[in-house]
This record gives sequence, structure tokens and C-alpha cells, in this order.
Amino acid sequence: MTNLLVAIKNIIKNDKFDLNLIYRNSTNRINNSGDSLELFAKDAFCDSFNKKISEKEEVWASELSYIGNKNNPPDFIIKNSDAIEIKKIEKIKSAIALNSSFPKNKLFSSDPRITKSCVKCETEEWETKDLIYTIGVCNKSKLNLIWFIYGDCYCADKEVYEKMSNKISQGILEIPEIEWEKTNELGKIKKIDPLGITDLRVRGMWHIENPIKVFENHISKYPIMESNIIALIPKNKYESFPKNDRTNLENLVELGLKIQDIKIKSPNNPAKYLETKLIFYAK
Repeated sequence: MTNLLVAIKNIIKNDKFDLNLIYRNSTNRINNSGDSLELFAKDAFCDSFNKKISEKEEVWASELSYIGNKNNPPDFIIKNSDAIEIKKIEKIKSAIALNSSFPKNKLFSSDPRITKSCVKCETEEWETKDLIYTIGVCNKSKLNLIWFIYGDCYCADKEVYEKMSNKISQGILEIPEIEWEKTNELGKIKKIDPLGITDLRVRGMWHIENPIKVFENHISKYPIMESNIIALIPKNKYESFPKNDRTNLENLVELGLKIQDIKIKSPNNPAKYLETKLIFYAK
């Protein structure tokens, strides 16, 4: 079964970061760097870089329980394991646009934004899954940096964000003489004008600071080069991966891979620290 350590090993082994070069013979549906980044992530987790599209899909089906769509999170789920959310940016320090979805430390089956097919993707029912934000810095077709960061290293508990959303929605409800419509957004107000023909959608546009800024004290000691991989994993999660996968990855220190134990501030309480593994690779 695949996991993040396997994915990092596969990227280093593949040794290619030019998305156009990797996918130039792919079908027309791979038509921009966002699509290519998603394909790159699937290939990394499924070790399918050098396979044809038809062969890739067979491998994905064996390793992944859910392959998402553009309108609902997550982008894919590893069978009986982690969920992957992919974000593309063009500048190495740009904030990450999350749009209408607030930051997630986990994926919850109760999330109204995910589909029924996602909730039922496993043979057994699930309530929560660990979530990996996969953030690609793409300059045209070149993948300069790819981040893999677990949500509980990066984001607070969902109640923190829900509390703010609920306060805003409640404030809208208190506006006199409005017709409210139930929605997954912050609110929808109907029939604002005298003719009753104008509606107002109130949407959240969430952003989160780039992890290279959030964890600058730990990252700045490593030189950012032409192609880079950075991963941040809770230590107990890292130690839960199969020993063989940990050994295979740790053997890549000969190629310049660095694995360091670091303590980061808890997203829920900066007075407390989380033990994590920082993985860094550059070429």
C-alpha cells in the first residue's frame, strides 16, 4: 500500500520536474499545469510515472479509493488511508487560495462539501481521514517546489473556522426584512430589490499563509534550488508508516535527502509544540 514516504521516494527516483516533458504524450485532458500537477501527485503516490494513460488508471484504481472532481474536495484518497488536497501557485511565497473551503486539519465524512461517493469510497465506514495538502509551485510547466504537509501541522481544528463562519452567517440573519435561503456558503439573500429579481450570494474566500513563511525558521537553513520537495509530517504519523518504507526513504540521504526532527507551534495553541519530521530534497 502506498503512502507519502513512497510518493517522495518515487519523485526522487523519477528525477523529472518538468510537467510538459513528463506528460507531453498524454491525452488532451491534461491541458494545463493544474491538471498536470494533479496527475503528477497521483503518479507519485502510485509509482505510475512511466506508464501510459490507460495503464495509469489501472494502477490508480488499485491504490486509490476515490478520485475526485474539480468542484468537491478532496482530489483523491489513498485506500484506507490519507486524503490528498492539491493546490497550485505560481510564486514560491504566494498565499494558498482555499476559496470557499476553510483550512482543514482533517477530512471529515460529515463535511457537506464532499460527495456521497467520497463518503462511501471505502469498504468500511469512516469518519475522519488525515489530510495532506500538496502544494505545487509551477513556473509555466516547471515544478519548482512541491510541498506535502499534513493538515494537523498547518491548520487549527475545524471549530475555529466554523465559529467565525457561523458568526458571519448569524449576522446576516439578523438583517431585518430579508429572505434567507439555506446554503453551504456563508449565506444567500433572495429578492433584495422591490421587484424581487436580485439575489445576493455571500461567499467565503479563504486564504492561508504559504508554509514556506509559516515554517521559515526551519526552512531557511536549506537552500531552495531549481527543483525541491518539502514535507512536514507529525512524528507519530511518520513512525506509523511501514519500517521498510521509512528505511527506503532514509537511504536516499546519499542523494541529498534530509530528514530532521523539529518542533513546531501547535495550530490550536502556539504555547504548545508538536513533534514533527521535516523532509527536504533539492537538486
